Amino acid sequence: MFSKILIANRGEIAVRVIRACREMGISTVAVYSEADRDALHVSLADECYCIGPARAKDSYLNMSAVLSAAAASGAQAIHPGYGLLSENAEFARLCEKCGITFIGPSPEVLFRMGDKDEAKRTMKAASVPVIPGSGLVESPEEAKQAAAEIGYPLLIKARAGGGGRGIRLIQKEKEFDRAFSQASEEAASAFGDGGMYLEKYMTGVKHVEMQVLCDTFGNIVCLGERDCSMQRKNQKILEESPSPAVSESQREELSQLCERAMRAVGYTGAGTVEFLMDRDGRFYFMEMNTRLQVEHPVTEMVTGIDLVKWQIRVAAGLPLDFTAKEAPLRGHAIECRINAENPKENFRPGCGKVTLLHIPGGPSVRFDTALYPDYSVPPFYDSMIGKLIVHAKTREEAIRKMQAALCELVIEGVDHNGEFLLELLQEDAFQSGRYTTSYLAERGSL
Repeated sequence: MFSKILIANRGEIAVRVIRACREMGISTVAVYSEADRDALHVSLADECYCIGPARAKDSYLNMSAVLSAAAASGAQAIHPGYGLLSENAEFARLCEKCGITFIGPSPEVLFRMGDKDEAKRTMKAASVPVIPGSGLVESPEEAKQAAAEIGYPLLIKARAGGGGRGIRLIQKEKEFDRAFSQASEEAASAFGDGGMYLEKYMTGVKHVEMQVLCDTFGNIVCLGERDCSMQRKNQKILEESPSPAVSESQREELSQLCERAMRAVGYTGAGTVEFLMDRDGRFYFMEMNTRLQVEHPVTEMVTGIDLVKWQIRVAAGLPLDFTAKEAPLRGHAIECRINAENPKENFRPGCGKVTLLHIPGGPSVRFDTALYPDYSVPPFYDSMIGKLIVHAKTREEAIRKMQAALCELVIEGVDHNGEFLLELLQEDAFQSGRYTTSYLAERGSL
């Protein structure tokens, strides 16, 4: 087992990993930007290193600075969290060259699955159904020709995309040129790769993903599905497990598809396979996230499995010591993403000093955050400032528990979306479980 791990991230996920390491008796190293000097993850870690200015590209995405901190501290491994460098194949390769373990899959798998076009081809070869669409398009002209063959409406998507960036919905041909240019430029800016592909736009669908854990001994455990269909501008804002739309037989089907996919790529570590489920209950592979997901806590709540600890154990060469049958889904869990934004002002992102903070409590209520009183939320990073998660025996009870927890949550000094989430929980579409990925757009909440 590692004796010291560097966490190459910030915010709540850095705090989450530090706490897991502490429980495992592992020393931790934090890295931080100049804007995060007073961040919680910095004070919780055993050691800390400033790696650059406020902007992520100058600090958290600065691979040489992160690796220099790891070398200076004597860290044996790096946990990338999610976002930032977590799916960067070049960073994982540099870790290998420096003799530092990257806590995640191999560089080859990261590269293969990070290229969305290559991922689709790999899944198709493994007999995993994929969403109809094109391969990588080399030019706007080629893209437009492929669009005519696929038919409208369709999605333009970044090959190296994630987090809703580099995606545009095109309803009609006249919208194509501008949308393609915008998506490609956004992808190049966000990921350093402007490569694009096209996908048929599927309406009235559920976004269902399955959590997997794989070790280096060929053991694969599927830990149930999460329903992530409540989305705003292609970004998830609320997740639950299990999905109210997935039956036991469908869950078994998903598990088989995921196991087939994992074996096809030789995957190790924690990962998530994302699918769209149509009105007829058919599943189509969308993409694979080769890292920890923001919404991983709902799976932890319903299975009792600590995913972060198992990421670390697998990276250290330990085998999984349980099967899916030994980690059945128990009860129901819901997660709400608390974002620093003002829904009443077109979801305008916010920042500022936390003047008052009250965190909800009670049995099976969890709030993952890096906030504390008098902390100043910086304007340079993602707007998510916390995740509120609840667990109960039934979905109905979990909804009521989440409503109570949101009512109890107090964050003053910073605008947040708590009241908006409370409204969503009370609506018929969510109460019944019938909501789809297009629900918020149809509701007029975009």
